[in-house]
Amino acid sequence: MLFSKLPEDIFSPLSGQNRQVYQAVLLELSDLFFDEDLIDPFIPKDMVRSTIESAVVRLGVRRWVAESDEETELPSSSADYTNRIYRRLVQTGWLEEEQKIYRTYVLLQPSVSYLMRSLVSIARFEKRSYGGAVLNVLSSLEAAINDPLGRGITLAEASETAAEFSAHLTDMLLGLRELKISLAESHNPQEIVRGFFDRFVEQILVSDYKTLKTKNNPFRFRRQILSILRDLQFDTLKLEHLTQHYQMQYEVEQETAEAVVHQHITRIIRIFESVDLRLQAIDDFRYQLEKRVADTVRYMDKTTPGMASRLSRLITQLGQKDGREIPPVRTLDQYGFISPISIRSPIKRRVATEPRVITQQQIDPKVLRQRELFKEWKARREVKVDRIEAYLERHFEAGQQQIAATDFAIDSIEDYICFSYVRHLNSLGKKARKTATRYQIEFDDSYVCVADMVECRGFTIHRSNA
Repeated sequence: MLFSKLPEDIFSPLSGQNRQVYQAVLLELSDLFFDEDLIDPFIPKDMVRSTIESAVVRLGVRRWVAESDEETELPSSSADYTNRIYRRLVQTGWLEEEQKIYRTYVLLQPSVSYLMRSLVSIARFEKRSYGGAVLNVLSSLEAAINDPLGRGITLAEASETAAEFSAHLTDMLLGLRELKISLAESHNPQEIVRGFFDRFVEQILVSDYKTLKTKNNPFRFRRQILSILRDLQFDTLKLEHLTQHYQMQYEVEQETAEAVVHQHITRIIRIFESVDLRLQAIDDFRYQLEKRVADTVRYMDKTTPGMASRLSRLITQLGQKDGREIPPVRTLDQYGFISPISIRSPIKRRVATEPRVITQQQIDPKVLRQRELFKEWKARREVKVDRIEAYLERHFEAGQQQIAATDFAIDSIEDYICFSYVRHLNSLGKKARKTATRYQIEFDDSYVCVADMVECRGFTIHRSNA
């Protein structure tokens, strides 16, 4: 399965006694072959050799173990190191030569190139971004759903990204487990603290775990992703379009394309539904690690020489009494107090909030009735131009062209509001401009009482012929 695509001896340089040299050389060559500005993958042989020689000189290689019976003499110069390393990489399949006219070029096979990129990422421990992975899944899903016939293949990319994301969660959990075992086997407090900060804080906590505990947790998009996928499962039209796009891209039958579409959808749903449980397992390992290191730091400064013998003498003295007498403590240099308060309580684990059923609060019917009455009273007092216009038309029904202030009737609160604003139509702004042009008001110097309710300045309203 593996060596059908890779040369059989490809791992022999990395498994011999010179593996550190080959590792450094391959890391140097990766920068050459994977350069973003590289257009032609065929690199001249002299450039590859110079890169190997620069790595040898920079590392100061002075130790070499013979790799075959033919190597009777050890390398004596950087050029000898370069020749042997280059020949070995060509023989084992890492590098491949190709002759073009009078020059020799070096290239990488596709499988070897992929292997080298993977090994380089492991060696350099490239940090992963959870926010970028989750947002990539979300954007790919939105693109596939918005344009299933043109960009439906992005659903497959979302599935692959989700699978890599799930594998990275598993790797982080296994890394915590390995770190826990190594710390448990160590009896040196300095090594425990150093290993905790070098491996957990620098590699796992900062790059992965800390991201999950921030305010901008990338998993806040998880519900949105699951909601989109569940809606997609019941959208027959979009599923049909995605099947057609898959059928065209993968050149398969309709049944196969439809099965692949549903497989990708269920795969993403399964991964994001299990995120909470996996984070809980990671949190358990984190709790055990932090407790172990906290206890180590707490007792690191208290393990002074002779402490065991002092405690032994103290217990012997206590055993000679009848159990009711305790020798007086004269100084703290000999022994300390022993009490339940001295026992250190472990760090409390964060307990998840239990789910509860949200019930709708029952409101008193009297309160609801009071709210309705208030809304009705507020609506009756609201100033509306159509009400004022209807109020005027009601008094001009007899075909009159003018009406005095004393002829207006006020039978309700609505009539009172309308009458109050009849005299000030122009102050209502644009809403009452059309109505104000149909009527003209003429004030006089007298004061009148209208309907035994309002005392105001007398006026006469004329209806225009327009």
